[in-house]
Parts: sequence; structure tokens; C-alpha cells
Amino acid sequence: MLSRIEHLRPTLRRSEQRLADFVMDRPAETITLSMTDMAGRAGVSQATIARFCQALGCTGFREFKIKLAQTIGAGASFAHQDVAEDEAPAGIIGKVFDRALGTLMAVRNSLSPTAVETAVSLLAEARRIEFYGSGNSGIVAADLQHKFFRLGLATVAYNDPHVYNMSALTLGPADVVVAISNSGRTHDLLEAARNALAVGARVVALTHSNSPLAKTATVALLADVAENSDLYTPMTSRLTHLTIGDVLAVGVALRRGPAVTPVLTRSKSAVLTRRR
Repeated sequence: MLSRIEHLRPTLRRSEQRLADFVMDRPAETITLSMTDMAGRAGVSQATIARFCQALGCTGFREFKIKLAQTIGAGASFAHQDVAEDEAPAGIIGKVFDRALGTLMAVRNSLSPTAVETAVSLLAEARRIEFYGSGNSGIVAADLQHKFFRLGLATVAYNDPHVYNMSALTLGPADVVVAISNSGRTHDLLEAARNALAVGARVVALTHSNSPLAKTATVALLADVAENSDLYTPMTSRLTHLTIGDVLAVGVALRRGPAVTPVLTRSKSAVLTRRR
């Protein structure tokens, strides 16, 4: 149900989108509310709730809450949403790999070359690059920072919202923030992006289309991954963001040209001396 809401959200009216955001942010709370209470909490009318339920294929609010409760209570595949409770190892292998490969191909075919070119230009010319992300996106931020510092760029990665919000305000017009969030709705990350823009820095976002982060960023690299992170461990979104990070790193290396070669050579030598 939550994945269906996310897919339908761009096609809904503005009031229904506000309701969709409320449900996706607070699914457990939603199933405890009456229609009247939900209308008040989400700031919409009861008619909007009725239309929203119909758009999701439900006969009414009661059926919607039942299906949402079933989604929340399923809990069987917290690791992966395609895998059944009694899945055999061969099935786990096939489903996990097939979903990852299918998602990567879909993002490959939809990723905008123009947006990538803009992002590469900003990053290649940046005085300093800061990578922000929370939770699993924080892990992606650390990985991308590891790729970029080897190119001789001044970089840092933060996954603490307090730290990256403060750090964003220390930047300037020559700096770039790479903000990573599959949902693009994380309040702390949005605030950090706005802080960076307020002091003249630019923001490159790795996120979902039509998300608040995508609309806020200087340039957004979009990966529309159907993944319900409220119930499942984020897998394919992490893989797509890591791969987009590889695309950016390769693009920046090519843009910076021969200057990158001695830096990479020294980095490689430093690693080799620590092998037995």
C-alpha cells in the first residue's frame, strides 16, 4: 500500500499529495485515526480522504486502513520486499539480484545526461564538497566522499543532522553540497540544503523525482526507486545512489584531466605499501 501511494503521489491533487505525505510519514498513526481526526491532522477535508482512498482502489476509508494495517503488519520480509517468508535460498538469490539489476537498468535509462553534466561541472570546479545523508544514505555519503577525496578534492561526509546543518552555513559560493535521500522528505536534510543555498553554495541532490529535496536542489539526479523504507531495509535505492556516485566520480576525474593522475597514483601506492 505504501509503495502504491508513493507511485501515485505525482498524479494526485495537491491536497491529496499532502495527505499522501502524511500517510507515508506516519503509517502506524494513520490506522488509529478516524476520518474526522485524520482530516484534522493532515489538514485536508473528508472529501479529499474519500477521493484519496478511491484513487488507491479502495471502496472507502475503512478498507484503506485495513490494507494499510496489513502492509504494516506483514513484517515478513523486512530485509527485502520481494522475498516470501518461506523463500528457498535459490529464490532469495534470484529475487534480490533480479530486483537490483532491474532497478539499476531502469535508473540508467531514465537518468538525465544534462543533469549529470551540470552536476559534474559543479563538482569539478568546487573548492570544497560536503556529502550529507542520514541512516543508510549516510553510509552512501561516506562511500562517495571516499571516491572523491582520492581525486585531490577537499571533501567531508556528515551523517549527523546537527553537524551537517551547522556545516552548511559555513560554506560559500565556491562550495557544493551533495545531499542524498531516497524519499527526499527528510526534514533535517532539507533544512541543510536550504542553509547551503542561503550562503551561496550549490546543492546536488540524489533523490526521488517530485520530492521536496529535488525541487530545492540546484540540480537533482533522480532515481525513482519503489522501495518502502518504513518496512524494508533500503537496498536498491542504496545501490542506485552508489552507482550514480560512481558516474559523478568518473565524470569529475575526466573533467579535471591529467591533474588527477598523480593524485590517484600516490593514493594507490599508499594502499599497496600496506598489503602483505
